[in-house]
Amino acid sequence: MNGKDVIQLINISVQFHNVPVLEDVTLSIKNNDFLGIIGPNGGGKTTLLKVILGLITPNAGKVLVMDKLPVYGRKHIGYIPQHNLFDPDFPINVWEVVMMGRYSRRGLIRRYTEEDVEMTRQALGKVEMLKHSNKQISQLSGGEQQRVFIARALVAEPQILLLDEPTASIDAVSQTEFYEILRDLKQKMAIVLVSHDIGAVSVYVDKIACLNRQLFYNGSKDISSEILESVYKCPVHIISHSNDYNIGDNKQC
Repeated sequence: MNGKDVIQLINISVQFHNVPVLEDVTLSIKNNDFLGIIGPNGGGKTTLLKVILGLITPNAGKVLVMDKLPVYGRKHIGYIPQHNLFDPDFPINVWEVVMMGRYSRRGLIRRYTEEDVEMTRQALGKVEMLKHSNKQISQLSGGEQQRVFIARALVAEPQILLLDEPTASIDAVSQTEFYEILRDLKQKMAIVLVSHDIGAVSVYVDKIACLNRQLFYNGSKDISSEILESVYKCPVHIISHSNDYNIGDNKQC
């Protein structure tokens, strides 16, 4: 499937109470793309993910996921929202959280199979959390919890992984480890990452899309400060480290 479009957004517009949130956005994402979506708060990034998932119906335009409407194509998507809400006192362990990701394939009332068990084991192994299988989810650090949530998405065997601000609540070391996991996963799926951490995104992703209601840029991560300033509506500077680009927000923003 290399080179095939797995997500197509064609002239998408979304309004809430007659207020434009997305305007005429056209974007194609291919298999094995690692795309970072950046832009200011309120720029429509989370809305864009929800359009892809079929959770928001656009006012205009066309959305295809695996050449199907989102309601049918989203079974191929693993989604990690910005906030994973759970009761910290609820007695559920890491293994059980990840196994829940098989519901989309087995349904709520069917028994788990040996295949479900093996897929859960493999997913936890990929994110290096198998040794924590019996721990209660609330006992883990923020970074460890995010690894578990990735594993839960992976057991559904997605071809697309959507992540909304996945590193917002984890420390710098855990963030680096988290991005390295994503870099490995992109060999098997398309990854779309929404983030405010422009510097980290510029190092790890292959492509960048700049969104502020409209799509200002979509292409190489070697992005100019002029484009960033047009997106953020304020001065932004670029700091280059070796061959990577570390893009930092100017405090004037």
